[in-house]
Amino acid sequence: MCDGPTSNVKDADFFDTAKMPRNLPVAKLVEIALMRGEGTLTSRGALSVRTGKYTGRSPNDKFIVDDKETSGDIWWGELNKPMSPENFQNLFDRLAAYLRDREIFLFDGYACADPRYQYPIRFINELAWQNIFVQNLFLKMEPVQLQGFQPRLTVISAPRFRADPHFDKTNSEAFIAINFSRGLILIGGTHYAGEIKKSVFSALNYLLPLRNDVLSMHCSANTGKRGDVALFFGLSGTGKTTLSTDPERFLIGDDEHGWSEEGIFNLEGGSYAKCINLSREHEPLIWEAIRFGCVMENVIIDSTSAEPDFGDGSITENTRAGYPIEYIDGAIIPGVAGHPRDIIFLTADAFGVMPPVAKLTGEQIIYHFLQGYTSKLAGTERGITEPVATFSTCFGAPFLPLRPRVYARMLEEKVARHGTSVYLVNTGWSGGPYGIGNRIKLKHTRAIINAIVSGQLDGVSYDHDPLFNLSIPRECPGIPQEMLHAENTWRDGEAFRKQAEYLAGLFGNNYANLKL
Repeated sequence: MCDGPTSNVKDADFFDTAKMPRNLPVAKLVEIALMRGEGTLTSRGALSVRTGKYTGRSPNDKFIVDDKETSGDIWWGELNKPMSPENFQNLFDRLAAYLRDREIFLFDGYACADPRYQYPIRFINELAWQNIFVQNLFLKMEPVQLQGFQPRLTVISAPRFRADPHFDKTNSEAFIAINFSRGLILIGGTHYAGEIKKSVFSALNYLLPLRNDVLSMHCSANTGKRGDVALFFGLSGTGKTTLSTDPERFLIGDDEHGWSEEGIFNLEGGSYAKCINLSREHEPLIWEAIRFGCVMENVIIDSTSAEPDFGDGSITENTRAGYPIEYIDGAIIPGVAGHPRDIIFLTADAFGVMPPVAKLTGEQIIYHFLQGYTSKLAGTERGITEPVATFSTCFGAPFLPLRPRVYARMLEEKVARHGTSVYLVNTGWSGGPYGIGNRIKLKHTRAIINAIVSGQLDGVSYDHDPLFNLSIPRECPGIPQEMLHAENTWRDGEAFRKQAEYLAGLFGNNYANLKL
């Protein structure tokens, strides 16, 4: 079992856990959520909820308690802001008083599918639908395991409790406060369930590398019939969930994994898939997973037919569906597999200058891992009129409590020891930037992934791209040869050169300013 602090029992004394609704069946929680007006039932049986003003994570509202036990290990800065133990205690006391006389829901489960690293977690939820969410996203224990259950982490989520920024020393009414020494996470002021999921991931990103020598990773994973494991790193919108949820392969997990001495394991027990523009044709497994027991966030529902409109992003482009991994046909349960044969870094390059596929070796692997590049699109945010390069260290900087070099060194060592091949795959634009070129077709990206995991790119010849220092294959099954070099798809060679040099400059500047 994963080592770590046991949650301070006194922290939860204000809950009479013997009388709390504990690990209620999902059907009962759906009934309660509907009765309390927390959501509506759709024609597909999924529960639909709205999360109000917070339709995504609130990174400026996340804090880590700065104490003697943890201070020297934390990567302090804009992403990991300190909170004093005294302020945490004050916030906890006010939250405890708020919840004391309210109906709340308890789920005792765990993270980490490999039993050698199992991490018991207690979730205390103000809302019934969020208790469904955590049952979907985390792993369930057998009844015998619940006897004498002792959590090593307790997560308390009270969306309707708002912080007082002046009194609580927070940035807004929302807060995510992680106390590693006490094994306690407090969340309030936001209904967005992703905060629960990512706060646990942040905790595991601290605990697993330091105490278990396990590399925790923001990636999806699948495997073929031959046990050929592939990992997919990528930021939101790059296709991490879509590409790993492949009808021809077996899903291990779609977002968070650990890499131990024994192999890969899923940190979770479910999926939290983006469902904007979801279609049966392109994502058949995810489409079928949206049924009774699934919770959908901010999806527009037709008032007459109760049908979800996945193409409507009027509330947010970040529409989500949370469901247990067993809803994916062919998923591996438990989510444990061997060492990866291939790693794929996904980027959605809206500048249209990155090749659709390149092989990375040596220093290139860590360079691109530390960069974590993708791009925001013109028009997706107010004031953005051109593509904007986005860099997120280790493809998950907001969730990394430790310094990036810790994760980079572990990845470098494991890739070298297990002979893992690493590729960069562009799921973004070709033939010009966003607004001029076209997004690379999903069928072409799937063909590239198939060529990688089947070993068809192992023996081909490669060309060297001096600007980005990439090795580009001269051929790839299922891909027009002219596509492999991005400049061949542009009509204006000079425009391509200027755009490519501009992006290369952004890479260089970002790398020079990394605080490792």
